[in-house]
Amino acid sequence: MKFTQFLKTKGAIASIFMGIFYAVAMLGIFLPGYTAIPGNIDKLPIAIVNDDAGEYGTMIADQLKENLPFEEVKTDLTNKRALEQLEENEITLVVHIPKTFSADMENGEVSSSIDFTVNEAGATVVSSSMTSIITQINNQLSAQFSQQTAQGVLMNFNVPEEQAADMAKMIETSYVGNVVTINDIPDGMHNNMLPMFLTMAGYVGAMIAAMQLVASFNESRGKASKTRLFVYVQLTALIIAVLAGLASMGIAYLVNEPSGELFLSLFGQQVLNYMVAFNFTAMFIFLVGEGGMILNIPVLLVQTIANGATITRDMMYGPYEWVSYISPMYYSVQAYFANMYSSISPAPFVWGMIAVGLGAMLINILLVAFVHKKVPLEASLVEDTKDVINNTEITV
Repeated sequence: MKFTQFLKTKGAIASIFMGIFYAVAMLGIFLPGYTAIPGNIDKLPIAIVNDDAGEYGTMIADQLKENLPFEEVKTDLTNKRALEQLEENEITLVVHIPKTFSADMENGEVSSSIDFTVNEAGATVVSSSMTSIITQINNQLSAQFSQQTAQGVLMNFNVPEEQAADMAKMIETSYVGNVVTINDIPDGMHNNMLPMFLTMAGYVGAMIAAMQLVASFNESRGKASKTRLFVYVQLTALIIAVLAGLASMGIAYLVNEPSGELFLSLFGQQVLNYMVAFNFTAMFIFLVGEGGMILNIPVLLVQTIANGATITRDMMYGPYEWVSYISPMYYSVQAYFANMYSSISPAPFVWGMIAVGLGAMLINILLVAFVHKKVPLEASLVEDTKDVINNTEITV
């Protein structure tokens, strides 16, 4: 066989096609998707809570609202409600000006501070971006507010200019930008990325299994009814889900060492994640056969952005945000964040996963029922069935 003949084989042609297709799909999906960082930082909602009745608090709140690069700044929330929304990742930063701030600043109280609270149990870009923005805010307040404003106030009380300048420097050092984090994630990128890695491990394994098990379904046609074969496929996927879930937990507990109390809930979610991903990816295989993998690959790549591990829905471009609402990966990642690192319940995300999985399974049932034509049972199976019936009659 000549090399040119080899290149014309089905395997060579498929490999060439997939190599080009995967490169185009990956770069064509990833690069536009990640241009949202930092371009869409302004889409993140924040809250400014001003409990200070003095002029300093109002001035700072107005200045922050005007100068911060955010389109949505909530100013009508109590601090308690703002922190609740932060916990649920409905907002990404809470700036709280305490009610004694003006009085403390005028008196040079060292304890005077503004609280900047961020939630670490969420998209990676959010916490890092907020930390950078908080640093800039504190630098600006220290440079523009503390010394100049304090000096002006002191001079109004007939304090000599030189003495006012010295006192202003003291007041400047009394300002503290207090950075508060809730739901701290243990140090190490492996901890921050664990929700995504667990989800990806289950999803990719389920996608490959969908291709192989649906192929077995098609090869076994005529040996059993479509209904029985479909049940066999689901049972096999469930067995794999349990085994793969145990393997996933083994690695996760060996490397990341999460709480032992979470084992059953994490294991249960990983099994659910696998089954939902299996039925979700099997839709394309049941629909168009092995060529469904060509559809599954870009769907997978889109979900790596739309799952919310790196950027939030608020920052996503429209197509990625739309996908997140039907994405098994989004609900899985958010459920893992809530379960492992947050104090909110993962139940809404788990139910979201279940809804996607049931919808995908229903579509698969319809595809098997109406797209896959009936195949007559093999003659040997028919004869075996007759023998069983006859033997039963004789026994009776």
